[in-house]
Order: sequence, then structure tokens, then C-alpha cells
Amino acid sequence: MHTEHKNHANIYLDRNESQFGPAPECFTILRRATKNELSNYSRDFARGVKSVLSETLAREYDIPETNILLSYGIEDMLKEIVHCYLAKDEIIMIPQHSWWYYKSVASEVSGKVVEYPMHANKDRYTYDLSEIVSLVRSVKPRLLLFASPNNPTGNSLSMDDVKLLVNECTDTMFIIDEAYFGFTDISHNIMPQLTLHYPQLAVLRTFSKLYALAGIRIGYAFVGKNYQKLITFSARYLGYNVLSEQLALAALRDKKYYQSLAATMATERERYYQFFRTVEGCTAYRTDANFVLVKLPHENSDSLKKYLTEPGLVIKFFAEKEFSDHVRITIGTPEQNSLLLNEMKKYFARKSALVSNQG
Repeated sequence: MHTEHKNHANIYLDRNESQFGPAPECFTILRRATKNELSNYSRDFARGVKSVLSETLAREYDIPETNILLSYGIEDMLKEIVHCYLAKDEIIMIPQHSWWYYKSVASEVSGKVVEYPMHANKDRYTYDLSEIVSLVRSVKPRLLLFASPNNPTGNSLSMDDVKLLVNECTDTMFIIDEAYFGFTDISHNIMPQLTLHYPQLAVLRTFSKLYALAGIRIGYAFVGKNYQKLITFSARYLGYNVLSEQLALAALRDKKYYQSLAATMATERERYYQFFRTVEGCTAYRTDANFVLVKLPHENSDSLKKYLTEPGLVIKFFAEKEFSDHVRITIGTPEQNSLLLNEMKKYFARKSALVSNQG
């Protein structure tokens, strides 16, 4: 029996939430909050801007403030875009393996979903651009959505990929969900500037993942000039959550903290890759995000889930048929990862011993 651990609080490594916490200044902001942040509306709109946050992002990326939109996380911005631009029976193209919410929000407006393929190549998933372009030409979607990195497969689009695709899709609203931006190479940080050259492009980001501020629910988008309807639709005359904006600004100021965090994440991801290479039948796919997707030996999901229950280790087990033998593990702190890897090691050792005994 599995009885080594009892009465431990659960460790949640199933929703890609940061286990490291936000920049220290964020806690200072909370401690120093006054009644003004809680009782008064923002007056930034009277100055002709959305907020101090949108102004700051405009300066940082050299993009007009009018083309930077704020939202209640990426979930909210996606809903606004879909409700704004997708009519009944019009088509939105999304990744074949991706966040369930894309389909859900399309169904709210009776839009049609067409999924484009991605492929598992050894230890990494990839987009097949030629297949995607061919499908775009065939179905002529109103919206084309990419997640970069994609959840749960963790693969990304390069700058060259994006340029190729937007040049092929001039009549399609092109959306890049970059919720997991920043955990690897930050050269993609210039991706928002492409919206200055491609009017049909929107790049969506959030403070939920890298910045460890999922609980304050704030996201933002850089949009090209074809999104004027969305710019008007998303206007908030009484402003946004003042305290959330201050926390987001504090996070943006502490670049060294998040660079260090991303470096730690990269080291911890490698620990998972190295471990699963030692387990026969497992494949840990390389990702550009704060999680690892792992294919398990056949029929191990249910028994592994049961095994991890007692030590209170919670990872993502999929209901989707195509991932029924996969798990997604959020990268936790080094201590949390050590706990999980130790339990995984014992689990697979026992499974191997059981197979040997039966043989």
C-alpha cells in the first residue's frame, strides 16, 4: 500500500498557476492600499487614455495607446473579439489540441469551429504551416486563432511563422494568444510590434502566468487598425480595477525578478525531461511554457491519479480522448517538483516490479 504520506495539504500543479508568487513590490502595493484605490473610479479616461497601465505598455512597446486594450484576463478579451467579429455560421479556426474555451466561446455566437492539425514529432509538437495555409484557403475563416505557446502541447510560432501566415491570411482576423509568453526565449517580445504592420493581427497577453497574478484577472491586447470596432466595444468609461493596475505595473517594473523566475523554470523543466527519459514508455514533450506534457505508458492514468491522491499531489489528467494517456504537469517550485518526481519514481518502480513478478 501507498502509506508514506498523510495529512499533507494539496499541492496543485494542474492549472498552470505560478507557485513562485509575484514580484515583491506587489505585496508592498497591497499593504499600502488606501481607500482611494477602493472607493474611487479611475479618472484616466478624462485624460484621453484608458489607464496608466495602457500608457506604460504603449511606451514600452512603442505602440499607440489607442491600440492597447485591457481586459479581465485573456478569457475576457477572447470573448470580446469573438462576440465582436464572429457571426452565426461563420468559421473560426483553432488548434486541434488546445484550450477548451476556444470552442466554448465560439458556440456562444453559434460560430463554426474548424480545427487545424499539429503533430507530435519525437519530443515536441509542431504546427504544420503548409497544412494550415491550405485549410485557410479552403474554408476561408473569419477568425484564425493560434496559441503560442499552445496549451497543452507547449509549442510556439516563430516570428517568421507569423509573418508567413499573416501574409497568406489578409482577409482573416488573426489572433495570437500569448498567455504563456516569457518562459523561454523573449525574442518574441517584439511580436506586438507586428500589429503596426499587419492591421488584421491581434496579440493577447496576460499577467496570470509569468507574472504570477492570476488572481487579479488582468490581461491586455495589442491590436492592428482593423480592430477599430473592438477598440470601441472594449471601452470602459469608468476605468479598470485601479488596484489590479498598480499590481501589474509593479510586476512590469521588476524585470530581473521574472528573468530569474523564468531561468529557474527552465532548469526545473529539464529535471522533468531527464526523469521521464528514464521511464520506459513515457514521452515528455518539450514546451515553451510553465508546464510539461507527458505521454504515459498505456493504461497508467487512472492508477497514477489514485496513487498521487494520498500525498496530495494534483496534476492535470485529461478527459479528452486524444490525451487520455497523457498528463500535464505545472512546473512548481524546486521543492514541489522534488516531491512529485520522488512519488513518480516510486510509482513507476512499483509498476515495473509488478510487471516483472507477473512475467
